[in-house]
Amino acid sequence: MALISLALRHAKTYWVFIVFVLVLQLLSTMALLWLPSLNAQIIDRGIALGDTDFIWRTGGIMLLASFGQLAVAVAAVYFGARTAMGFGRDLRREVYRKVDSLATLEATKFGAGTLITRGTNDVQQIQMLVLMTLNFMVSAPIMMIGGIIMALREDAGLSWLVWVSVSVLAVIVGFLVWALLPLFRVMQDKVDAINNVLREQIMGIRVVRAFVREPFETDRYGVANREITDVSVKVGNIFVLMFPVIMMVLHLATGAVLWFGGYRVADGDIQVGSLTAFLQYLMQILMAVMMGVFMTMMIPRAVVCAERIRELLDTKSTLSFPEAATLETPEAGRVVFENVTFGFPGAEKPVIKNVSFAAEPGKTTAIIGSTGAGKTVLLNLALRLYDPQQGSITVDGAPVSELTRDQLADTLSLVPQRPYMFSGTIGSNLRFGRTAATDEELWEALRVAQGEDFVRERELGLDEPVSQGGTSVSGGQRQRLSIARALVSKPKVYLFDDSFSALDVATDARLRAALPSATQGATTIIVAQRVSTITDADQILVIEGGEIVGRGTHDELLGSNEVYQEIVRSQLEQAEADDDQERIAFDSSAGAATAAAYGAKREVE
Repeated sequence: MALISLALRHAKTYWVFIVFVLVLQLLSTMALLWLPSLNAQIIDRGIALGDTDFIWRTGGIMLLASFGQLAVAVAAVYFGARTAMGFGRDLRREVYRKVDSLATLEATKFGAGTLITRGTNDVQQIQMLVLMTLNFMVSAPIMMIGGIIMALREDAGLSWLVWVSVSVLAVIVGFLVWALLPLFRVMQDKVDAINNVLREQIMGIRVVRAFVREPFETDRYGVANREITDVSVKVGNIFVLMFPVIMMVLHLATGAVLWFGGYRVADGDIQVGSLTAFLQYLMQILMAVMMGVFMTMMIPRAVVCAERIRELLDTKSTLSFPEAATLETPEAGRVVFENVTFGFPGAEKPVIKNVSFAAEPGKTTAIIGSTGAGKTVLLNLALRLYDPQQGSITVDGAPVSELTRDQLADTLSLVPQRPYMFSGTIGSNLRFGRTAATDEELWEALRVAQGEDFVRERELGLDEPVSQGGTSVSGGQRQRLSIARALVSKPKVYLFDDSFSALDVATDARLRAALPSATQGATTIIVAQRVSTITDADQILVIEGGEIVGRGTHDELLGSNEVYQEIVRSQLEQAEADDDQERIAFDSSAGAATAAAYGAKREVE
């Protein structure tokens, strides 16, 4: 069972604490079981015979036993809590590391909502079960078994009441477990669903407001909320039924003991003190059963959570990285794709088919094509976010599949199409790829990325706070910070995934003019939608339907490749394209003016 396997694996770390808790709980329970016997002696030998000295002596012993039991119980709870919190910490760390190691395909398959729930809510449910187990489940069986033995010592003739009461409660517990297990499974699925809806709405709040979709999204959240509420109400109904039934059994058992015990006292078979002690032991036994019932209520949900965590931990990533470097870290950064084919699982046809090209150090390779042609997938394959089904990808002759994560990070740096900033400061985000970078290096990267001006305008400069996702800066500023972040890491290979789309044409031109000096000697691969961005590239690859349908310089493709010509025509005024094809060259020396005249217009966020 998943719950037991997780518990046993992590319990090894805390076995000393667990043994200590067991010993303390045993001592505490023994003290509690001793107190009714002492009370019976006071009644039968002290009060009945008028022996005041015996009452004081035995009462003093009871007082010392009570204080000792309290001290031991507090220590047991303390060490139990330490163990449970440590267990939860270790399990959360294991879940996080597993999520961090998942390939993009597996992470997408699970979904962000369920991964968050499994690393937080599911772990918390198991942590609470461990805490309650060490504090109550350990003492409950000791209390029940010890109570039965002590009760039989007082009067074996009433023992049948113990067996009847315990059997009735056992049947109730079995029914509750049977009813709750499927409900808790559904409840965790509903928690995933409502987390997914809420996450989408928070991340896409601007889109929701832009299209005035608040009523629709409110209704969608309401549906998810009602579903989890309905399941919670069903669980609550069972809990509502549980305690009255248990209390009814408890009171019936008490009444039965007083009824039948009274006859035995009248017949002289048992003394009043012994009957009182028997009643107290019965209460202790039933209280132990009630603690077991309470624990049983937590077990079904914890079992479901453990199965979900176990499913995640048992997921084998399609990507495996060497733990230690077996190859030298690439120095030049020559990237070679050789007959690479890749398709997503379940897709009818591959996204990339038999793609071969080489990106040379010190040169710029541009990739252009229609939407969905597979341009971004090529960069993801180079970064080894996916592995190709066929073919190979090498950097300086070293297969990317044989490089460690650190080697890949030192070799390649990505500027994604949708830049993401982490909560912190501008400086901490720029140092994300290289923590040892100096402030001077950060400012130099910002100068190249055309971000120096707006950062210096901030009151705190590099120490200016950045909100999660970078929502405290505009889209263009976020993109420039992302470019600067890649420049700070100083990789051998720069991967720009349509990274200039949020920039105005003037800023785009200045940035392209400054990039060559900053990336000198490195391999640069640019995915672009705007022709003006790539006109001076050393090599342009035209992608269509996942295949390379053209390669060459801008001038070569303009004269020979129909797909490239169509892309150019779609970005120019048709009349100007017919009148003067020479002006389509986008000479980089023309700078911002030429780019503004012929570049595609894009809205800046």
